[in-house]
Amino acid sequence: MSALIQIGKPKAALSVGGAAGLSAHEKAAVAVTVIGAAIFLASFAAPGRLSGWPPLLAMMVLFGGGASSYFWFAYRGTPPGIKNNALATSGLTARGAAGWLLGVVFTSFYVLLYWHAEPLEGGIRLLDPLALALSHKPANQWFLYGFLYTLAVLVMGFRMMLRYRHNRYQLIRTTSVMFFQLGFAFLLPNLLKALNEPEFYFTYFWPLKPEVLLPWSIDGGWYTSTRFGMSFIYIAAGMTFLATPVMTWLYGKRWYCSFVCGCGGLAETLGDPWRQLSDNSETAWKIERWMIHSVLALITLLTAFLWVNAAGGNKILGADGSLLFSRTYGFFIGAMFSGVIGVGFYPLMGSRVWCRFGCPMAAYLGLLQRFFSRFRITTNGGQCISCGNCSTYCEMGIDVRAYAQRGENIVRASCVGCGVCAAVCPRGVLKLENGKVGDRFAGADRPVRAFLEALGLRPPS
Repeated sequence: MSALIQIGKPKAALSVGGAAGLSAHEKAAVAVTVIGAAIFLASFAAPGRLSGWPPLLAMMVLFGGGASSYFWFAYRGTPPGIKNNALATSGLTARGAAGWLLGVVFTSFYVLLYWHAEPLEGGIRLLDPLALALSHKPANQWFLYGFLYTLAVLVMGFRMMLRYRHNRYQLIRTTSVMFFQLGFAFLLPNLLKALNEPEFYFTYFWPLKPEVLLPWSIDGGWYTSTRFGMSFIYIAAGMTFLATPVMTWLYGKRWYCSFVCGCGGLAETLGDPWRQLSDNSETAWKIERWMIHSVLALITLLTAFLWVNAAGGNKILGADGSLLFSRTYGFFIGAMFSGVIGVGFYPLMGSRVWCRFGCPMAAYLGLLQRFFSRFRITTNGGQCISCGNCSTYCEMGIDVRAYAQRGENIVRASCVGCGVCAAVCPRGVLKLENGKVGDRFAGADRPVRAFLEALGLRPPS
């Protein structure tokens, strides 16, 4: 475990457990973590042999407690402040052989999860006691995924809180993503299943979770509750078309991408050691804009087309064809892009591959933030020493330094407002602010006109 994590002491940041430089407490914590991981891996080798609460609790306590203890001992006694020792030289965080190997492991897990879950049966059965307690149903591969996802966010979130303990903003947003992942993306959906209600995820809605507002979800009752009727549909629609524009106008897309979203939560916690791998070149920015807005356009047109098809009695595609059309999108975008590539490529392309290049929700939020939001990152160019820390650690691949050198506000659609650029700046050049919409950039006082000009639908003023 310690081999994966930068620990923040003035020594190689990615020391392997037992290597020189680790204290006795750190070595003990690593040993406990390895035992917990061994129990979990053993369950895959002998499906059903490890069952009941004792092995499950042992795995959870040893792995989660051991990893958290390791971070505690690693940061204890160190002065507050972000340290990035050996980050650019370690194979795990600088696209070395270890990083490629870990990428293969992540990617392989997602391939098994989505299409060949049989080898995961032992780990699934290990989680049966917890699944039965929460949902009154045996575990399946999606419960296994939710459990591992939540465990990663909690354990690595604890690391984030220790690493950024000097920064109040980072503490608040890390606590927020941990809360929403545990409460709204894991516990609550499973508790709804126990009540024989739809497994509804309150933190995911259209266009990120398009099926919530597709015809068969409403007409077919996929998200219709026996107790609450169509309340889940109304909540999803309200979040998409009312709450999202209002919250983004007030705070920018950070309210969702850095405080609520599970994808962002995993990127900010598990993915933090690889945030510096995001490409901040002009070419990457061009590819990003074309790709992410193409996905948003695709899901918008797909949703509209499926509703037209449904309104016409499924005469265009037929009921089966309509479902196949949607599942094709789910395969390429929902599974391949967001899962296999989005997380599997953390050690190779940085922690926000999906958020930056493929997430339709990020595209929707980004358009609102770029033209219709109060949020901006202000820069004090006179204080900038061009160290480049801000650009290096921007997980969205924004060349923050270039804006700071020109003294320009950063109002990029892709910015998720994580605030790490401001946290790593040694001169206090950057500041996350909410202010008047009209003074964010030239032409911001006429946002609709600026939006149409950006789309090429109106000549530049």
